[in-house]
Amino acid sequence: MTEPAAGTSPTAHARSLRTRAVRAARTALVGAALAALAPMAGWSSATAQSPEDRAPQPTLPRVDLSAGIHVIRAEVAADPTTRARGLMFREKLGRNEGMLFVFERKETHCFWMRNTPLPLSIAFLEDDGTIVNIADMKPRSDDSHCPARPVRYALEMEQGWFAKRGVAAGARLGGLPR
Repeated sequence: MTEPAAGTSPTAHARSLRTRAVRAARTALVGAALAALAPMAGWSSATAQSPEDRAPQPTLPRVDLSAGIHVIRAEVAADPTTRARGLMFREKLGRNEGMLFVFERKETHCFWMRNTPLPLSIAFLEDDGTIVNIADMKPRSDDSHCPARPVRYALEMEQGWFAKRGVAAGARLGGLPR
């Protein structure tokens, strides 16, 4: 226990110690709650990552998609774990390669770029492959990028891939898995 500062009453000193203890306990409880909820939300701790946590996820199963005359080799992230990991820590993508995110339900699935060193473009897709909207995403950013309306699919490609090929909102991609 600390001694009261000169000129501080013992009552005020005890109140100050209680306040600090309550704040410390509250901080610890909030931290514990967030740590417990993180896996369910697909979050990871950026401060306590092991070397394995900083490695890109292994190559996922692929699907060939078509955008007009262009063929896209897309890895498929179709479960919560692979979707949460996405292209994090990936240093490069091959020519015409990307990642297709497949969700169970149409919702407003938003994306960020934490721990992703590559600049990417994301296309949000209707069930029939029609592009709803495309967003460019900055590397290592926590900015949210969301579809203009609920979707089940999103395709991440090297930034500018869609624009360079004249693929825009309203275009239709073929080959989506059902």
